[in-house]
Amino acid sequence: MKITDILFVASCIAISVGYATDSSANDNHLPAGIAWRQRDVSAAFAEARSSNKPLFLYWGAEWCPPCNQVKATIFNQAAFIQRTRQFIPVYLDGDSRNAQKLAARFKVRGYPTMVLFLPDGSELTRLPGEADAARYLQVLTLALAAARPFKATLETALRDGSSLSTDEWRLLADYAWDTDDAQLVARDELAKTLLALAKSVPGEPIEIATRLKLKALVAAAAEKSTALDTTAGLETLNSVLADPGLARSNFDILVNYAGELTKSLTEDVSPQRIALIDKWHSVLQQLADDPTLSTTDRLSAVASRVSLARLGRGKDALPEEILAIAREHVARADKSTANLYERHAVISAAADILASAGLLDESDGLLMSEMKRSRSPYYFMLQLAGNAKQRDDMPRALDWYEQAYTAAVGSATRLQWGVTYVNAIVDLAPQDETRLARAAQRLLKETGTMQDAFYERNRRSLEKLVGKLAVWNKEQAHDAAARKIYAQFHGICDKLRRQDPQRSSCEALLESAGHS
Repeated sequence: MKITDILFVASCIAISVGYATDSSANDNHLPAGIAWRQRDVSAAFAEARSSNKPLFLYWGAEWCPPCNQVKATIFNQAAFIQRTRQFIPVYLDGDSRNAQKLAARFKVRGYPTMVLFLPDGSELTRLPGEADAARYLQVLTLALAAARPFKATLETALRDGSSLSTDEWRLLADYAWDTDDAQLVARDELAKTLLALAKSVPGEPIEIATRLKLKALVAAAAEKSTALDTTAGLETLNSVLADPGLARSNFDILVNYAGELTKSLTEDVSPQRIALIDKWHSVLQQLADDPTLSTTDRLSAVASRVSLARLGRGKDALPEEILAIAREHVARADKSTANLYERHAVISAAADILASAGLLDESDGLLMSEMKRSRSPYYFMLQLAGNAKQRDDMPRALDWYEQAYTAAVGSATRLQWGVTYVNAIVDLAPQDETRLARAAQRLLKETGTMQDAFYERNRRSLEKLVGKLAVWNKEQAHDAAARKIYAQFHGICDKLRRQDPQRSSCEALLESAGHS
């Protein structure tokens, strides 16, 4: 590593350290104007019951780009701040004490997840994190006026949709199915369920059924469902792309799933695909220039244009027209965005656009510049690692993964970043037993000091670690080194009290790797 890089990363680490990790430190970075409850979530639910107010739970992380987008475009809205007087607002950071244990209790995983609870603690709805401010506030207003839990609304809709009001149908259409953790509908049943809901919507307004159909298509693409009616799906999609109002209303689906839906509904190099991509490009161009959308949302439209242009090209260079569009929108977004919350989301999206377009040096430059002022420079280091990997510069990629782990702040974040680093060693330099053993030892030493290492995101990170180590040591290729790592893991399990449910989780992970 160059000495200039070492000094630069040291300065970034110093920036990170300035933003401490416990709930008291996070107070400094809460969106202003809202009386967030943090430290005692149970007390907040008790307050909701005693005051007969709904409870709004926000679950996020300091480094998460969509979380910063929500803070910059929703939580700072006067209308949202005004709404907070109608409910008890709870801010739960994934790195705060016992946060992952609480996450298991509320079944929240991905950042951000926002849930509205009735005063009695039953779940009213999960709010979409990627909708624009106007739609988000509309959903929140409808949810605050609702009288029954979402589960009951869903059951009624599937049994007798005509008995629901239009507002209840809107809540169903705008429910955040992607952060639901499959607690209402199993993943392999989601597409079929959403399509059944779409067919049960009584008459007008047509946009409710259309949105449910689009979400069904997204779920089917994720499931790689063979039961998908591609003809009907393509008809729905074309009708949305042909209607500016429907396209704008469903922009979040159109910009986030362009590539996935195109591949699932059309054959490669087919006339249908060519026609669909042409229509999609036209709509995405309009969305990228739509002043009613946030900067990040407009960049998402540009990212989708790049992803569509990339289809069928592999690593070949993209057309100059697409490269010019990417550069223009990135430069404009960088220049016009001052809010630090918004910049984190904007620069992350912009750097991804440049990297996807093959403009890796320009992506690196943007990220390196932003790290000097970012609250979470370690997030951008992961993107730099990805860029180096795309160049096939594996030593450089590993250096960035290591630096990202070193600079990361917060117990859950450090565990996630540490696992990412160890897994990268397995993928990029599996022969380097010394580096892998050193990284794993450091990671497990930290894990042993955590109070909630085997809950929610933490547990899933450790599951990934154990799975990757099993791949690394396939056919005992690194048996001696692996045994030392597993022995340290055993030590973590042994220190947990017998009655602690985490102990059984820890032992189950080892058993899954054949080291019980």
